[in-house]
Amino acid sequence: MATQTIDLLVNAGKATGGPPLGPALGPIGVSIKDVVAAINDKTREMVGMQVPVKVHVDMSDKSFEIEIGTPPTSALIKKELGIQKGSGKPQTEMVADMPIDNIIKVARIKLDALNASDLTAAVCEIIGTCTSMGIEVEGMMPVAAIAAVKEGKFDGKISGKVALVEHSAEELKAKQAELQAEIDAKHAEEAKEAEEAKPAEEEKTAEGEAKPTDGEKKDEAKPEAKPEAKK
Repeated sequence: MATQTIDLLVNAGKATGGPPLGPALGPIGVSIKDVVAAINDKTREMVGMQVPVKVHVDMSDKSFEIEIGTPPTSALIKKELGIQKGSGKPQTEMVADMPIDNIIKVARIKLDALNASDLTAAVCEIIGTCTSMGIEVEGMMPVAAIAAVKEGKFDGKISGKVALVEHSAEELKAKQAELQAEIDAKHAEEAKEAEEAKPAEEEKTAEGEAKPTDGEKKDEAKPEAKPEAKK
């Protein structure tokens, strides 16, 4: 079975029959319309990103298979939240709160690329990535969110029985601003405590400098030698 593979970079969810797809697939004789529809269906959750695509064409009957490459999980999370980077101190400073709806969306995108048995397991893996980025999930620390997933709290949305909610950029940014304010307040308090501790440290240093050493104490305690009497 002769198979030809075409590697392309397309706009997710918005592929067309024009370049680069049309010129690459036209000479092969495969249905460009069907390929475009298949690509857009598989990449609809990644709209706004450029994704690598492989089109495997069976030259005997012109049937094809689509293989979609996906960006790193962290890149998808940042795109969903509209942030440039995660937290520098992910264990103590949280920079964003990701709704479970967005977590499930990323899990669906990455499902084929993850070593996950099902979508629920994939959701837990995505939340795990949030741990190292300093991102809360539904207002919970990631470890608590994973526990909630395993307890079945979000089964309806994960199974598709309950529709996912589209959260606006304004809503996500508002939560990020709230978390940033908490970080700024924490830093201000730490700076204040450090400033208040300075006089005490300086006083201790001054006392240490003024306090005589053991050697000095011994010298002070040693009686002066009496001059020898002349014989």
